[in-house]
Amino acid sequence: MAVSLIILAAGMGTRMNSDLPKVLHKVAASPLLHHALQAGRALEPARVVVVTGHGAADVAKAALAFDEAVETVVQDPQLGTAHAVAQAAPLLADAAGEAIVLYGDTPLIRPETLQAMLAARRDHAVVVLGFHAADPGRYGRLLTEGDKLLAIREYKDATEAERAVTLCNSGVICASAKVLFDLVAKVGNANAAGEYYLTDVVELARAAGLSAGVVICDEAETLGVNTRQQLAEAEAAFQARARAEALENGVTLTAPETVFFGLDTVVGRDAVIGPHVLFGPGVTIESGAEIKGFCHLEGCHVSRGADVGPFARLRPGAELAEDVHVGNFVEIKNAILEEGVKVGHLTYLGDAHVGEFTNIGAGTVTCNYDGVMKHRTTIGKRAFIGSDTMLVAPVTVGDGALTASGSVITEDVPAEAVAIGRAKQVTKPGLATKLFEKLKSIKAAKAKGQ
Repeated sequence: MAVSLIILAAGMGTRMNSDLPKVLHKVAASPLLHHALQAGRALEPARVVVVTGHGAADVAKAALAFDEAVETVVQDPQLGTAHAVAQAAPLLADAAGEAIVLYGDTPLIRPETLQAMLAARRDHAVVVLGFHAADPGRYGRLLTEGDKLLAIREYKDATEAERAVTLCNSGVICASAKVLFDLVAKVGNANAAGEYYLTDVVELARAAGLSAGVVICDEAETLGVNTRQQLAEAEAAFQARARAEALENGVTLTAPETVFFGLDTVVGRDAVIGPHVLFGPGVTIESGAEIKGFCHLEGCHVSRGADVGPFARLRPGAELAEDVHVGNFVEIKNAILEEGVKVGHLTYLGDAHVGEFTNIGAGTVTCNYDGVMKHRTTIGKRAFIGSDTMLVAPVTVGDGALTASGSVITEDVPAEAVAIGRAKQVTKPGLATKLFEKLKSIKAAKAKGQ
């Protein structure tokens, strides 16, 4: 079944009190917009259109960063949700199959819910996602009769009896693309706000002899983000869900409430995650790996049997093979560490490739940046890099080679060679005592002068 997604992301988000477009505020280290795109991705959509408005260029850039196949269109002026959907009509004029309208500021919709909406389309021409609200407040109400949806009534237009209904409108709608756009084209703006509301399509569908139905989800899925408080609530809800799923999938979390997952974090069975670990975007931890406390990971891959931390940072492009050890206060960026590599502590490896079973001593730095360009360091298999070695890239250290502690390596080191790149030590017997006496007398003279 072909599916097209239409994601409405044009709002300014005035109540966020921010210069940043609302849908670009982050939950789980990713823009709100990416959450809607991720939920829709599970449907394997043929087309995805994001309707932008406020901060259109930045929103479009974020959408394309998620998936280069996403199409964008600008809603200007912004005349309501039906008007926003209508902006996607020219792009999807030839689209076959289903269309689902999602919102870029509603990050907790589950893919399973969207699948249920598609399934409900077998019985209804239009399907609306609803929820039973503990406090319906000013939500639009879904007026039903049996399994049929009769209308969506905005709070301000509802009678007292209708306001007593707890089944509320999420705004998410599914219909065939053709039916959706035909109905949207008929929506008028004869209301106090002078806007074109997507909610009107239900009564328009019924007037055309088409049936409408409801799929009900948990209220938590429908949380929209309009304020900083709601942004914090969405973060908390996402993390609670992610932690529960990780535990259910066989991941050990020693202090679950302190672990923060990214939107796309993947952690394998029997992995162990210590306290206060923060995952940014693009992290995969394979089965049996261990991430110890207070680590920060983003854009990296940690293989089976590897262990990281505590207090380590893996940055984008870090690739750790099986049984790699990365210890405390180590930072890895855009570097491949082959099987069995050990990087114990106090080290920076950037733009590097380290061969299997090589040992990297404490305080080692790959000096990869010359102020203009980045350069790469290559270290072979079973090499030994002595503590406090500065590897000035571009440079290569061969298989089985050794660098002496405290060396600055500026030239390639052949396989099985020893490289010593430090100044010759000079020792002056008895000079320390004379120097200390001189310094003490200078200090005493200064004290008298005060």
